[in-house]
Amino acid sequence: MNIAKKAIAGGVLAGGLLFAGIAPANAAPPVVQGGLVNVSVGDVSVLNNAHIGIVAQVVAQVCGTSVGPVAVLANQVAHTGTPTTVCTSNGMPVTISQ
Repeated sequence: MNIAKKAIAGGVLAGGLLFAGIAPANAAPPVVQGGLVNVSVGDVSVLNNAHIGIVAQVVAQVCGTSVGPVAVLANQVAHTGTPTTVCTSNGMPVTISQ
């Protein structure tokens, strides 16, 4: 389990380094997407328009937490449009947004 968590986190961070020079888009009003949310690590987007269940599993692995609470947070973000930082990984915030 620990190896899987490190492998996922390493892949997320390595992918983030690839796109480090890309600037994030300006904030827009929330759009109801039917349970689809985004995940970013630092200022790098790693999942876009992903289903809450997938987001919960990935973020739980990266943050070392249970899937259930992350799914609740992702659901709240999907309904309110308010971004939520779940944890910090290697000094960068892991954020769920819409």
